[in-house]
Amino acid sequence: MNKPFLDKNFLLHAELAQELYHVHAAKMPIIDYHCHLSPADIAADRKFKTITEAWLEGDHYKWRAMRANGINEKYITGNASDEEKFQKWAETVPKTLRNPLYHWTHLELQRYFDIETILNADTASAIYKQANEKLQTEALSCRGILKKMNVKVVCTTDDPIDDLAYHRQLATDFPEVKILPTFRPDKAYIFHDVKAYLAYVNSLSEAADLSITSFHTLVEALEKRADYFNEIGCKLSDHGLNYIPDVSPDDAKATEIFEALLMGHRPDEEEAELLQKTILVSLGKIYHKLGWTQQLHLGAIRNNNDRMKRDLGPDTGFDSIGDFSQAAGLADYLNTLNDSDQLAQTILYNLNPADNELMATMAGNYNDGTSIGKMQYGAAWWFLDQKDGMEKQINALSNMGLLSLFVGMLTDSRSLLSFPRHEYFRRILCNLLAEDVKNGEIPDDKPLLAKMVEDISYNNAKNYFNF
Repeated sequence: MNKPFLDKNFLLHAELAQELYHVHAAKMPIIDYHCHLSPADIAADRKFKTITEAWLEGDHYKWRAMRANGINEKYITGNASDEEKFQKWAETVPKTLRNPLYHWTHLELQRYFDIETILNADTASAIYKQANEKLQTEALSCRGILKKMNVKVVCTTDDPIDDLAYHRQLATDFPEVKILPTFRPDKAYIFHDVKAYLAYVNSLSEAADLSITSFHTLVEALEKRADYFNEIGCKLSDHGLNYIPDVSPDDAKATEIFEALLMGHRPDEEEAELLQKTILVSLGKIYHKLGWTQQLHLGAIRNNNDRMKRDLGPDTGFDSIGDFSQAAGLADYLNTLNDSDQLAQTILYNLNPADNELMATMAGNYNDGTSIGKMQYGAAWWFLDQKDGMEKQINALSNMGLLSLFVGMLTDSRSLLSFPRHEYFRRILCNLLAEDVKNGEIPDDKPLLAKMVEDISYNNAKNYFNF
């Protein structure tokens, strides 16, 4: 007899898995310690006019699927009406069978809108109407969604020049959920467009109220902004990099290269890598001083489609997994900071699944007994945050490290409708543990397993980040 699709025991294939999830994992609150939600929307308690606004606005996962299905860009990022865009997404959904989008779509329809109907071209109109009506209720405003999904902490992703006005507002008028900034200084060390870089340096100077005239003052300005973020409650930094360069940091050489850059000279590849690595090490020391956790997202090759980048701009769904060499540069970066005892808590994320074991073992090189799980092999990320990718990440971490200390899942999303990804991960975790018990590979010790599940779902992150 076939199992029903997406019933209460979805992905839970044994009685123990069901007990671990329903009794233990499901009740745990959510800490979404890495996402791209809009603090402005939460501060305004935005109510989405349509499910298209809530679901398709900025969601490049769905955009990629629609493009693959031959949908014209007019109905994706163009000027078609919200209802037309939703209809085209609905026409695409049946084609996403075995893609995580099929699971996420129907999980989100159930959890937010109590809609159990399968979405397709024929059901789209009724679902669109029903979802839009619910979106006008207080329960599905931005703040209502966070409370409905039992979210306790959200860490947004913010540039050092951001004034964090919305975070300051939210600390006062929305204390039910912590909305905290994350320090993302990528623009401070990407030099390929000299004109854009110098404009950014000027903005950073203004934000830090400090004239940036040298490498030293660049680092000083970044530290001033980090101090400001820290005052607003920031506890994490984040970096999105192809790879960390395998070159030794050198303040003297970085100073020379930066001075030339300020004069309009574009650094060559070797110079750019040295300057970037030296800035990263300087930032790493700042994070350690502040007691932050640094996150390193490594391995994406971004904006591969030049024509579409010209038409739509960056980060519009034309990125993929890269095959960069990761180990040597990353080891040198971590070792440089560790050697002076200035290595902050660190989470490593990889996009290439070939690097799973590399990252899991790299994290283990720099645990020093100063804190529990100081070095983390992070959750399956981006193209890997689906069933197969999550299972492989869990297995690599289990084999090479201590799964029980893992800080768990995050959404990495721009959509407030993405929180069921935490549920998805928790179901997969509970099912894997139950399979191990079934196979006699771990003991049938329910208190031990229950604690592990609750810790990975919530407690570890709460303690690790000191929320």
